[in-house]
Amino acid sequence: AFFDRKIVRGLRRTLAAGFAGAALHWLPAGAEPAPAAEAPLAIESLLLDAAVAGRRLVVVGERGHVLFSDDRGETWKQARVPVRALLTAVHMRDSRTGFAVGHDAVILRTDDGAETWRIVRRAPEEDSPLFDIWFRDENAGFAIGAYGSFLSTEDGGRSWIPRAISEEDHHLNALVAAGPARLFIAAEAGVLYRSDDDGRSWRKLPSPYSGSWFGALALDENRLLVAGLRGHLFLTDDGGGTWTRVPTGVSATLTGVARLRSGLILVTGLDGALLASRDGGRTASPIRSPTRRSISSALAVGDGALLTGEFGVRRLARIE
Repeated sequence: AFFDRKIVRGLRRTLAAGFAGAALHWLPAGAEPAPAAEAPLAIESLLLDAAVAGRRLVVVGERGHVLFSDDRGETWKQARVPVRALLTAVHMRDSRTGFAVGHDAVILRTDDGAETWRIVRRAPEEDSPLFDIWFRDENAGFAIGAYGSFLSTEDGGRSWIPRAISEEDHHLNALVAAGPARLFIAAEAGVLYRSDDDGRSWRKLPSPYSGSWFGALALDENRLLVAGLRGHLFLTDDGGGTWTRVPTGVSATLTGVARLRSGLILVTGLDGALLASRDGGRTASPIRSPTRRSISSALAVGDGALLTGEFGVRRLARIE
């Protein structure tokens, strides 16, 4: 019940919303944030998202924890981070430069491959956490979050401009690129948006379900998988004009979708839910999960995957 209440409130496309309230770090408006503390067990704490930075892996999560690994997840080092806010998503533009977002509307930037981070935006007074971030190139990027928050930058993240992409204030949970100029946003209450001009304008798509979406994967410019509450997984082959339900056989909330190097698609979820699709997302079935704890995301690593979630990090060397 705790998970469901939090998720319905829309706090994170994956599990930031569904996990321990202890992960939230409150400071009086205007107060200087405390840096993330060095924690020997940080790799076992709540971690929500992962990214590849060249040959390096990067994960982010509660209390400002950012960790990186140079041996495919065998060992991890903790980064120096200037905040203790819950970090919900990370995007590495290349092996050196990347961004992370989270609560307190914080946006962090690294220029040394995730070893150290600095604040480029923080607005705790907005009470509007950010849930995802993506950059098209070294200058242009977007960050999205609660209550319709949509921020854009054209100067590499030095400044961020708030924009309204809709008159609605639904939480915007996941942003994915699907082609040279096409982007999708998966939001709460079944809302889906598409842009065909690099994010300059957006239109609302017909949605096959009224429950919230938390994860999305673009398979090509027109094919998109979206995952959400109560095991709902849908596929479109025409850019969001029509949708086909993908039976999952589970009732757990689905949190993320990822494609591995083999072409296999993994779908993650609460309570250890883990599904695989071997036919491009047209069918999906549960596979043996390494945990009964909630999984936030999957990231392709070599021939396997890296899972993040309530347990920290787990590696899947091979998926059958």
